[in-house]
Amino acid sequence: MEKLAMERLAQVFSATGQAADFEVEAITSIGDRHHHWEAFTIAGGRRFVVECKSSGSLSHIAMAVSELSVAPKHFPEPVIPLLTVPYMGETARAHCEQNGVAWLDLSGNGRIVAPGIFYQEVGHPNRFTRRGRPESAFGPKGSRITRRLLMDPGTEVRQRDLATSTGLNEGHVSRIVSKLADDGLIERVEGGIRVVDADLLVDAWREEYRFDRHTVIPGHVAARSGDELLRSITAKLSETEVSHAVTGLPGAWLWTKYAGFRLVTVYLADIPSAGLLTDLGFREEARGANTWLVVPNDQGVFHGAIRVDGVRCVHPVQVYLDLKSHPERANEAADELRSQLLSGGRVDR
Repeated sequence: MEKLAMERLAQVFSATGQAADFEVEAITSIGDRHHHWEAFTIAGGRRFVVECKSSGSLSHIAMAVSELSVAPKHFPEPVIPLLTVPYMGETARAHCEQNGVAWLDLSGNGRIVAPGIFYQEVGHPNRFTRRGRPESAFGPKGSRITRRLLMDPGTEVRQRDLATSTGLNEGHVSRIVSKLADDGLIERVEGGIRVVDADLLVDAWREEYRFDRHTVIPGHVAARSGDELLRSITAKLSETEVSHAVTGLPGAWLWTKYAGFRLVTVYLADIPSAGLLTDLGFREEARGANTWLVVPNDQGVFHGAIRVDGVRCVHPVQVYLDLKSHPERANEAADELRSQLLSGGRVDR
């Protein structure tokens, strides 16, 4: 992987017209036997300290960024941190940029901002996707554990209690907990398990989250406004025995009263019957849809759901995840939701 990374670096600096000054040298950090980097020097005496990682997951990126942040103090001359991975996702890119770390991936993307240098290339797909990948810690059932932990991230919880509260067997819980711990997202303590960094855990989950893995039924219900549509649908659902909870844009509005909405998104525990669709006045159609009825790929999405302003709504963490794939003012609503209710991953009400 390091050889491929250095070849990629050479290509980038060839493109910037500085290939003749590209030189790779192995560097062991000064005064700290616990760290090791690869480094190279280019024109003008600018030196980059490079960390090569085989995974582009946010948890690995965060650890690498932390590692690179201590590098400059070990060198007598200024150095510029740079991270290389097989593929850098959108959230991981933002994490690097927020922390002032240049990055390149082996899929053709990268961003380097340094004195006299500006290189940016994005939009290339991941060339290193693998079939038969190991189970993710954020799969449908595994996500129950992260959701439970983020409901009260400041509290230590025992693994057995996690199994009981999520409805998973202890073996499954043990595997997921081990994955999260290996990624540095949680840690084992005397009292059980606790979240290391709630914001990082939220971001790591959101990076892998795919709303389209649920069954989404788009359609139209006659209404004069988003709020009228929300109240009409949820009132009729409350008259039935169908378990439901609002998410997406109306969910964010219920929790924060921020950003109006046209699209109403509601989780249903089961595929809606023809009779229920008729009662809702629901006409299935993708074009011009103002209603998404969503059957989740796991019932865990309902964990933590409560009534907010008279409407049953999923937990704010779930709303935040779902906004990732919504239209209208979803990005603004997600930012506001996180600012108001997910500071440090904690719900403040």
